[in-house]
Amino acid sequence: MAKVAPWRFDPNRRRVGRVVAIAAAAAAFALLAVTSLAPPPLPVSQTYAFASSQGTVQVIAVPGSASGVIVTRDDYASTPGLQTYESGSTNRDWATLVMFLAGFPTTDSNVTVMMRWMRQENGPNDWWNRNNPLNNGWGSGGGSGFGSYDNLVTAAVNCAEALHSVGGYSGIVAGFQASAPTAQIESAIWASPWAASHYANGSHWSYAPVPVYASPAGTWG
Repeated sequence: MAKVAPWRFDPNRRRVGRVVAIAAAAAAFALLAVTSLAPPPLPVSQTYAFASSQGTVQVIAVPGSASGVIVTRDDYASTPGLQTYESGSTNRDWATLVMFLAGFPTTDSNVTVMMRWMRQENGPNDWWNRNNPLNNGWGSGGGSGFGSYDNLVTAAVNCAEALHSVGGYSGIVAGFQASAPTAQIESAIWASPWAASHYANGSHWSYAPVPVYASPAGTWG
């Protein structure tokens, strides 16, 4: 008969194993008890309050009596530049329209020169005469400048075109483009071939403020 190793029948070893098994079972039960007894998570509001007390979240309390603020915004509308200028009716509007169509700055000084120029040609109270405020012969059918246009918008288009198309007007163009001092632009107008009289080199030029007049209905097209 084979001899058996003594450690297989060691009563002390069997006793140790029993103790280990009991300890493991006790630990598992304790873990289960802790898990089952864990409190439910705090509501969100209390969670933030707790975090705030710990200095990790800033909470701002708003009184229940606080009322909301209603912001009113003004309505606004815009139209393209050409439509804006075309909607005018006065000599100042027409002078500004010419500046815009010619690509010149629509500054007060530029518009002032144009209005003075218009007054020299037709007078302020009938500046729309023959729908040709500057007595422009370009495209009006009147080589001497006494032709007419269908409307004042067409007249403005032809005026802008004439200024850029005739070499003798280059000084006027340069002055308007630079929004130069009025005296500089007016001197260029007198020196140009626009008027055969050259406006008596400025001796017939008026510097009084130009009154603003509206043209009759239908003249703008």
